[in-house]
Amino acid sequence: MGDGKLSSKDILKMINKKAGRTIAFSGDQENPADIKDWISTGSRWLDSIVCRGQLAGIPVGRVTEIAGLESSGKSYMAGQVAHQAQAKGIKVLYFDAEATMTSEFLDKLGCDMEGDNQIIILQPEDIEMVLETVELCMSNDPDNRYLFIIDSLAMTPCRADLEKDFNPQSSMAQKPRVLSLGMQKLMTSLSRTQSTLLVLNQLKTNINVSNPMMMLSQPWFTPGGKAIIYAYSLRIWLTGLKGKKTFIEDENGYRIGSEVKAKLEKSKFGTQGRICNFKILWAGDNVGIMNDESLLTAIKSSNRLTNSGAWFKLEGYETKFQTATFPKLMKSDANFSKLVYDIIDEEVIRKFENKTGKAEDFYDLEEEVSNEKNKIVEK
Repeated sequence: MGDGKLSSKDILKMINKKAGRTIAFSGDQENPADIKDWISTGSRWLDSIVCRGQLAGIPVGRVTEIAGLESSGKSYMAGQVAHQAQAKGIKVLYFDAEATMTSEFLDKLGCDMEGDNQIIILQPEDIEMVLETVELCMSNDPDNRYLFIIDSLAMTPCRADLEKDFNPQSSMAQKPRVLSLGMQKLMTSLSRTQSTLLVLNQLKTNINVSNPMMMLSQPWFTPGGKAIIYAYSLRIWLTGLKGKKTFIEDENGYRIGSEVKAKLEKSKFGTQGRICNFKILWAGDNVGIMNDESLLTAIKSSNRLTNSGAWFKLEGYETKFQTATFPKLMKSDANFSKLVYDIIDEEVIRKFENKTGKAEDFYDLEEEVSNEKNKIVEK
């Protein structure tokens, strides 16, 4: 420029030359921070509520948390995410801190356990080993996309935990500090290499002795400290359905699965607080999320679906059907499944985006009102 001032392009060149690589981007350039891909969760309904205006899932290049109560299906969902990632050519590393993950379990969920793209299962001694391995893979193999799964953060100790006695106070603040530093070091690399960190965590009861009302307004918390919460682009919390039977039983009364509610506890995609529900089978030959069954619940508010007694009629499809035959039609009739997916797009994605649906269809307003009342009492 004639006045001696640097142009925007010159400033970009100067910064990137000093850094030795591209760290600065202009508005018209592709930014590594942009979400370029998503990995399906295994639930079409959940994928449809994650990001405003589109079908999404687990964001590639970001950090996501799946937290839940015991037997809520965290590992089953993680296994299905791993399967979907492999289908995209993404390398999967599964950090099994709980030492319970088996090849047979992942194989049942459809994961590739053989060949060049097979899942690598690790049993790390501590959280430092997990973070160091993640950094090692991204720095030495930047051309590969990775999915790193930590199962679970709550059960992965830090080195200070292992070096000291069983007194929980002795190394109480060490793990959050390690995680805070780890996220600072890894988040840019995750974005740059288009790798993904999926953290499984436990929902624990919030026992606040000094302020009991806090237990009512915020009944759950997740281990690991507050710093890592800021690193999450997405937090999916799995809990039971209020007022409904949690377990799924077979015809003989044996428990074979559970029905869970998924809530977006945090979302950087304009969808925080949205909910959906689905069944997860954990016994028998067919395990994992029962994706097709949940879709009937997702479209029940649509005027394109009518029902009379036990029978349903879908607009554009001649034959009536019942709840039991819905999953079979989804798998066997491409025309039927396309109609259902079109309604899902309309009812779950577009109505939320355009604010043409009822708010109570997208959020658990009853729970949120209850929590707000408890906060008022607390004050």
